[in-house]
Amino acid sequence: LASGKAVKPGDLIEICRGLYNHWAVYIGNGDVVHFGALNAQSGSSNMTGDGIVMKEKLQDVVGKDRWRVNNILDKKCKPISPDEIVKKACSRVGASLKYNLKEYKCEHFATEMRYGKAESRQVENKNRPCYTLTVGGGLLDLGTSVIAGPKHGESNY
Repeated sequence: LASGKAVKPGDLIEICRGLYNHWAVYIGNGDVVHFGALNAQSGSSNMTGDGIVMKEKLQDVVGKDRWRVNNILDKKCKPISPDEIVKKACSRVGASLKYNLKEYKCEHFATEMRYGKAESRQVENKNRPCYTLTVGGGLLDLGTSVIAGPKHGESNY
């Protein structure tokens, strides 16, 4: 695992895609539920538009990007029970929502599922660089591309 620890249902997955990271909720069996803008293209600067909640294999969403478990608000907010997180996230699959980079995007969706509160640290800290991992005593850059949103295509429902 990229995070160095086991992924558990209800965990938030942060995928490093450059300027903005992509977020998903792990629901078990290698699947995640995540939210993204429709018709997102590489390099797109779409700030608002239509979005959809999708269930896909974690590996399909991650592709070749680096990722980690990041339950970002656990020290600030008490998470909902893992069963409830999974149930809530799965109940939203297929839902069409308004995507807004500043007000409601993938990180807002993921934190809402885990904590019952939509929040995005990326929006607050938009100039924060992509995280790095120490590998063999050196630093590994985990990406420089601009996030355009999740991959779209075949879903594993």
